Amino acid sequence: MGGGRKLSASFLSSLFIFFFLSTNARFTPSDNYLIDCGSPHNTILDDGRTFKSDPQSVSYLSTDENIFATSNSTPENETLPLYRTARIFDSESVYRFLVFQPGRHFLRLYFYPLHHPSYNLTTAVFTVKTDQGLVLLHDFSATKNSDSHFKEYLINVPSDDFSLVFSPLKKSFAFVNAIEFNSAPDELVPDSATIISPPGVFNGMSDYDLQIVHRVNVGGPMVSPKNDTLSRTWKSDSHGYMMFPKGDKLVSVDPSTITYPVGGATPLIAPNQVYSSAASMEESGVSNANFNLTWEMKVDSGFNYFIRLHFCDIVSTGMNTLYFNVYVNNMMGISGLDLSSLTSNLAVPYYKDFVLNASAVSNGLIRVQVGPSDLESAIPNAVLNGVEIMKMRNAAGTLDGLFSSSSNSRGVSHTTTIAEVVGVGAATIALLLLIFTFIRNKNKAKGWDQGGTSSKSWFLPLNASYCTTLLSSKSKSKNGYSSVFSSNIGFGRSFTFNELRDATKNFDESVVIGVGGFGKVYIGEIEAGTKLAIKRGNPRSSQGINEFQTEIQLLSKLRHRHLVSLIGYCDENSEMILVYEYMANGPLRDHIYGSTLPSLTWRQRLEISIGAARGLHYLHTGGSSHGIIHRDVKTTNILLDENLVAKVSDFGLSKTGPALDQTHVSTAVKGSFGYLDPEYFRRQQLTEKSDVYSFGVVLFEILCARPALDPALPREQVNLAEWAMAKQRKGVIEMIVDPRILKTICSESLIKYVEAAEKCLAEYGVDRPSMGDVLWNLEFALQLQDASLQLDPPEEDDTCDAKKNKIVSSEKSKKGDETNNDSDVSILINDDSGIVIGSPLFSKIEDFEGR
Repeated sequence: MGGGRKLSASFLSSLFIFFFLSTNARFTPSDNYLIDCGSPHNTILDDGRTFKSDPQSVSYLSTDENIFATSNSTPENETLPLYRTARIFDSESVYRFLVFQPGRHFLRLYFYPLHHPSYNLTTAVFTVKTDQGLVLLHDFSATKNSDSHFKEYLINVPSDDFSLVFSPLKKSFAFVNAIEFNSAPDELVPDSATIISPPGVFNGMSDYDLQIVHRVNVGGPMVSPKNDTLSRTWKSDSHGYMMFPKGDKLVSVDPSTITYPVGGATPLIAPNQVYSSAASMEESGVSNANFNLTWEMKVDSGFNYFIRLHFCDIVSTGMNTLYFNVYVNNMMGISGLDLSSLTSNLAVPYYKDFVLNASAVSNGLIRVQVGPSDLESAIPNAVLNGVEIMKMRNAAGTLDGLFSSSSNSRGVSHTTTIAEVVGVGAATIALLLLIFTFIRNKNKAKGWDQGGTSSKSWFLPLNASYCTTLLSSKSKSKNGYSSVFSSNIGFGRSFTFNELRDATKNFDESVVIGVGGFGKVYIGEIEAGTKLAIKRGNPRSSQGINEFQTEIQLLSKLRHRHLVSLIGYCDENSEMILVYEYMANGPLRDHIYGSTLPSLTWRQRLEISIGAARGLHYLHTGGSSHGIIHRDVKTTNILLDENLVAKVSDFGLSKTGPALDQTHVSTAVKGSFGYLDPEYFRRQQLTEKSDVYSFGVVLFEILCARPALDPALPREQVNLAEWAMAKQRKGVIEMIVDPRILKTICSESLIKYVEAAEKCLAEYGVDRPSMGDVLWNLEFALQLQDASLQLDPPEEDDTCDAKKNKIVSSEKSKKGDETNNDSDVSILINDDSGIVIGSPLFSKIEDFEGR
C-alpha cells in the first residue's frame, strides 16, 4: 500500500500521529443539553458525557406533573443506563431550550417502556413535534423491540430557542427516557447533493430537517459515541445488512494510518475508525468475480432520502489500481470511481452525497452496491467503508405520521385528498368573491363608500382572510409560497422583483442585516437613495410562512409612530417579500452592549424605553378590539431610527388578545429565553402581562448593559431578571448599573425606573402593572431626571445625590393647596396613539420643562 510513497518511515509516523491528535479532537457544541428524564441523580456515560438529573432539568419543562418510571437494572438488549428511568406525561408537555447558536442541531430521543404500577408504557401512544410544526413522531408507540428505542434527528433551528412538544393521544399518555439536544457543525450537511434519478444536482439540502435512519460502519465493529467526534453510534454491518456475505472480505488497518485531506472529509464527517475498516471483494474465492457487494436497509416509503457513502482505499498497494462502480437501488451512482485520483494518496477518506427520490423507494428498501468497473483494472475489486441514510422532511413538513405515505395506496389517497382540498378551496374562494362583489355593489348603491369609511379599508378584512387561506401550509405552491397579494389593497406599494433585486445588489450577502426563521433581511436602496429593509421569505420554512402571515395581517392594519411600518410587498416568481421602513440605527441591543457603537446616555435610554412602552401600550389597547400581544419583546426587536426613536418590530409571533369574557389565550409557548414570562411557560396561558414581564427584563437590560442570559457568568448572575431582583431586594441595585451612566443618573429617577422594572417582573401576571402604568412610571422617571438637571446643572455633581434635598424642598413648596385637588389633575402624554393618561403625581412636577 505504501509503494508509491517515498517519505521516510519515521517522518510518516510523526505525520500520522500529528494528524491523529490534531483532527480527532471532540467537537464542542455551543448548545449542549443532556437530560436523563426521571432520574433523581446525574448519569455519567462511559464517554464522559453527563446527563442532568430530572430535578436539575425541570426548569426546561412546562408541566408540573412528576410521574416517573424506574428500574434497578438496565433493560434487556440495552447497554445505556439512560433506559433505567423515564418521565411520564398525562397531558401535552413542552421541553424548551435556549439556543445560543442557531443552525443545525442533533436531537436524540430515548424510549423504553419500563414497568410502572399504574401506567403500561407499552400502550402509550403519543406525538412528538417541534415548535416549528415539524412532526418527528406521529401516534408513536414504543415496544420492547430495540428498533423503536432510539430516534435521532438533524434539525434546523433558526431562532434563539427550541421547543419539543409531547402530545399524548386522547386517553393515553407520553413518556421519554432521555433527551439530547446539541449543536451540530454547519459543514456536516452540504447545500447540494447528487440526484440518483433523474441525474442532476439537488440544491437547498442544508435547509432540510433530517432523521438518521441508518448509520453503519461497513466491515468493522460498532463505533460507540465514546469514539466519535459527535457522540454518534455507528452500527456494525454484521446486523444483517450484507446480502452476499460469501463475497465479502473484511479489511482493516490501524486507525492512526488514516490521513484526512485538506478541504475534504474530516473527523466530523466520520471518525477514523470508520475509514480504517471496509468491506472488499478482493480474493473473494467465488468462481465469478464479476459480482456486486450488496447491502439492503429498510426505510419508510413516501420520503426522499439523503444518502452519504464513505470510502477509503485501504486495500490497494499502489495508486490508480482500484476502479469500481457504485449503485443505489440498481441505478448508477458513480461510474469508475478511482479513490486515489480524487484524494492523491491511499488511506485518505472520501465521501459522496446522494439524494434518492421517494418514487425509487416504494418498496421500503434502499439497496447500496459496489462492484468492479468496466474500466481496465488489475484485479476486479470494490470497497465501501460506511453508509448513512437520512430521511428528508417531506412537503407536508413532517418526518412521520399521516403524511408519511407508508404505502403506495396511502400515497395515492394522500394525493387525491390534496386535489380535493384544492378543488374545494378554489370553489370557496370563487363563491366568496361572488358574494363580496354583490355586497359591495349593493353598498355602493346605498352610498356606503362615501364619507367616514373608504372602500379600501372596508375591503381589508376580506383581503386579510384571503391571505390567511393562501398562506396556510396546504396552499404552498410547488416552488414555495402561493401568491397572496391578489390585490394591493391594504398592503402598500407593489414592488417588482427586479426592483428589489437591483436594490439589494441581487440579494448579496454583504447587505444582509438580519436572519430569522422566515429568511433574511436585506438593506436596499431605491429611487434616489431611499433606504428600505427588505425581508425575503425562505419558501422551505414553514415557520417563515406563519410569521409572514401574522405580520401581513397585523402590519397592514397597524400604524403608530413607535411600531415599524410595512411599506409594501413583492409576490413575483413565487417569492414572498415584505418591505419595511429602514431603521438606520438598528437593534437597541447593539447600542447597549456587544458592539463598538457609542454608549447611550441615561436620558436617551429613558426616551427609548418610553417609546417602546408606547408602542406596546398601543398594541395592547389600540391595535384591535381585543388588543394584540407581541409575545417576543426583547432588545433585538426594538429598533432605532436615525433620530434614536424606538420602534417595536417583528410581529411574527404576535397573537390577538383574549375576548372581554376571557382572561387569557391558550396557546403553545413562544418567545425567547431570558424574556419569557414564567407563568405563561408553566400554564401556556398568554396575556398582555406576558409582554409586561418581557419588557421588565428589557428595562434591566437597558440599565445594566448586559444580556438577559449570559451562561459565561457565575450561576447566580446568569439570569439578569433574577440577579437584578436579588440586588434590588438587598437595596444595592446601583452595584449592577452600567458604570458608563451610573454617575449621571439622579437617584430619584433611578428609584422610579427600577420600581417600574421590578413590578413588571412580578411572579404572577395579576400582580404586574399594565403597559399604560409602566409608561407612566417611565415618563415620571424622565421628568425627575430633567427636573434634577434644571435645579442644579450636572457639572457640579454628576451623581445627583446632592440634589435630593433640593428636589424634596421644591416638591414641598409646590404642594400648598394643590394637594387637595390632585384627583382633578390629568396630564396628556404626547403619544401618537392619542391615549390620555391621568395621574395626580404629575401635578407635583407641572413646572418642569415638557418634552
